[in-house]
Amino acid sequence: MNSRRVSVSARSVDEYRDSIEQLLRPLAARALESVPVPAALGRQLAEDVHAPIDLPVFRNSAMDGYAVQAETVVVAPVTLPLAGVVAAGAAGQAPLPHGAAMKVMTGAPIPPGADCVVPVEDVETDGASVTVQRGRTAGEFVREPGTDVRAGELLVPAGTSLAPRHIAALAAVGVAEVPVFLPVRAAVITTGDELVPAGTALRPGQIYNSNGIALAAALTANGVRVVSVQHSTDDPAQFRRLLTAATRSADVVFTSGGVSKGDFEVVKDVLQPLGGQFGAVAVQPGGPQGLTVVDGVPVLSFPGNPVSTMVSFEIFARPILRHLAGLAPAQSYQLPLLDPIRSPEGKRQFLRGSIQWSQDRHPAAVAVVSGPGSHLIAGMAWADVLIDVPAADTSLPVGTIVRVWSL
Repeated sequence: MNSRRVSVSARSVDEYRDSIEQLLRPLAARALESVPVPAALGRQLAEDVHAPIDLPVFRNSAMDGYAVQAETVVVAPVTLPLAGVVAAGAAGQAPLPHGAAMKVMTGAPIPPGADCVVPVEDVETDGASVTVQRGRTAGEFVREPGTDVRAGELLVPAGTSLAPRHIAALAAVGVAEVPVFLPVRAAVITTGDELVPAGTALRPGQIYNSNGIALAAALTANGVRVVSVQHSTDDPAQFRRLLTAATRSADVVFTSGGVSKGDFEVVKDVLQPLGGQFGAVAVQPGGPQGLTVVDGVPVLSFPGNPVSTMVSFEIFARPILRHLAGLAPAQSYQLPLLDPIRSPEGKRQFLRGSIQWSQDRHPAAVAVVSGPGSHLIAGMAWADVLIDVPAADTSLPVGTIVRVWSL
């Protein structure tokens, strides 16, 4: 394995996150592929798409009603002879005779000579003529070509993560395929002799492996393609084999566990001789962290406690991964505390919290959920935000305004 030494001597949350972003930012220069528009949902557009045609393509009716010349219905009520019916999709429509009306469906072409549409609610008809009950002016309920978008105008900019609304617009102008970036590929390796998969009967000293599933879910939710999820015991040879396979298939590797100061820290034992930098970041939970570049692939090593793993992902990896995927940043709010908080001196603490909503569904306050322990995974499930407590604050009373980050 080839490795590159990565400096993580700066230990504040912001500085450590910056070091991760510097490692992952080059992944923005990913390969492209062309995919059919229906298959492009959630993918990041690689090039600007300009409308190839006008929308609407032709003058059409915005209502079910009657196409008329506005000058003939200025004074109402007025009765006009019915000269025909125009359905959606009709082509080669005959002109509207002066002083007559033609029935039109929503989306149907406006017949030549007509300049407004009278909605069906405003007319009475006997099948041969229509009586218009209120006057109309030119242009009412007529959709003109290009009033939505003009041919050549920018429709969807490069870098957009394609949502259903973008897919609809692309389909409406007849775009069949779009160039998209290949998603960032990630591999996950969890470690620890004590971890077993769900569905296995627990023996004394064993716990279920939630970190692999949690990291894979978090990566997928943030626009990353997970190519493998593996588990290693505390055997260095097994971890090394899994790491070699992971760096061959992924753009970035995430590990959990084995990064602290115990006797069986397999991740640190294998990666530190390869140039990996391991140490404490001034954060709780998630203090022990590691960064390595192996065979040109960044390896982010998180601590093994479940909440530490998840919070580490949220604060260190999620921002840059969302940026690379063209997704909007996680939402944050400034909210008053409903509970007092005590925090360790010199550490930026991220507590699990639950937003309390006002009657009009605006964020009103935040309550602390569960305790600060890095093993309290159920509390993570009950939370919808992380409460960001600055390193300089050791005691925050009820009502203090704090920043919270959406999970």
